[in-house]
Amino acid sequence: MSDGVDQLLARALAPVEPPADLSTRVLRRLEGIHDQAVEELEGWELAAMRDPRNWVRPAGAVVAATAAGAGLVLLRMHQRHRARRTSG
Repeated sequence: MSDGVDQLLARALAPVEPPADLSTRVLRRLEGIHDQAVEELEGWELAAMRDPRNWVRPAGAVVAATAAGAGLVLLRMHQRHRARRTSG
């Protein structure tokens, strides 16, 4: 009985390799989010910022651009580290 449970757990907890193109897809998606957020910010005029009711969209765009940019930096650093590790 215990061997059967152990085997089931071993199969259930076996490591799963992500798809080969996952990092490329994530990079493209993060770049798209970053670009859209930057475009949103470019469209806002400073005169419209005097009214606090207009702050929500630019604030959201700043958060999205910052998060996507940080994700891009981390993912690219990880890719470089992995490339050095496999080549060296």
